[in-house]
Amino acid sequence: MAVERTFIAIKPDGVQRGLVGQILSRFEDKGFKLVALKQLIPSRELAEQHYGVHRERPFFSDLVNFITSGPIVAMVWEGEGVIASARKLIGSTKPLEAEPGTIRGDLAVNIGRNVIHGSDGHETAKFEIGLWFDSKEINDWTPSDQIWREE
Repeated sequence: MAVERTFIAIKPDGVQRGLVGQILSRFEDKGFKLVALKQLIPSRELAEQHYGVHRERPFFSDLVNFITSGPIVAMVWEGEGVIASARKLIGSTKPLEAEPGTIRGDLAVNIGRNVIHGSDGHETAKFEIGLWFDSKEINDWTPSDQIWREE
């Protein structure tokens, strides 16, 4: 399996409930590498671009209003199969359908406050990473334990 990157965002409800550390730990415990991280309150324009695929749906304005309502933590994670694996870690969009042990199954309140966003495929990940991060904000680095194994 190829090394790939995915975009993950902890939404305002996750940040305000103090869940950032727990969520980061789940990705680190899985063995993925964090290559970009920042906290920001998204502009309306950025939110509308991010959720553009839903522009014609009745819930579009609610999505935009919510994601711009407070700080989010935007991240890029790297690893083998990270896109599909992250989706499994995150769980179903609807928290009531999310399996226990997933982020949404354990932490999300309802579909409108489901704590986290993750890219759903390769093209989406590429688009979202480029939307939220400048290439200079993404760090290429080698974990020290990987260097130690190669010596």
